[in-house]
Amino acid sequence: MIRVMVVATSSVVRAGLSAVVSSDPRLTVVGSASDLDVLAREVGQLQPDVVLLDLNSNPQQLVWDKLLLIQAEQYPVGVLVIIEEPDSIDLEVALRTGVRGILPAISTELEIVAAVEAIALGLLVLHPDAIESLPMRAKITTTPVQTLTPREIEVLEMVGSGLANKAIAKQLHISEHTVKFHLSSIFQKLGVSTRTEAVTAGVRLGLIML
Repeated sequence: MIRVMVVATSSVVRAGLSAVVSSDPRLTVVGSASDLDVLAREVGQLQPDVVLLDLNSNPQQLVWDKLLLIQAEQYPVGVLVIIEEPDSIDLEVALRTGVRGILPAISTELEIVAAVEAIALGLLVLHPDAIESLPMRAKITTTPVQTLTPREIEVLEMVGSGLANKAIAKQLHISEHTVKFHLSSIFQKLGVSTRTEAVTAGVRLGLIML
């Protein structure tokens, strides 16, 4: 069971997001808060896996400052941000504060649930508009010495979707050993050591979209 805490200034939005979370039997709402001060007081006790945060009515810099304090001093947690305009977010700053997902306010229930599950697994979920907000210097990444094969990109996309090795093997009709072989090759080519780093690098290089 994935534990979720909902944070939104509007009681209507809190109720709506809580209903979305509760619609999936794999998720449970362990608490809700009207602002980040309440989150800071309760997050250590409630110990959510993911914080679902409506960012629309809060000044971003204030949010980032408070999230940094929560991450550093109290309880590290992955944050999924819901916002009207994802391209308005300073992605580099947001990632440093514990944000692991950014979705537009028009996202469907299924998209929000899938994002929560992916973040709980340690993955990043970034809307294309949020990625576009990165300054050019952040988008320029050294090209790997070796490019990924089409099959490796396919595996990486599935990893980005939150699938485990067994599920990937089933969908591609290959063995788990072969999946591990592909992952090892992907890690080596991208210069990473974890699944999360591989997905992040894949997004930065434009190999996959989440």
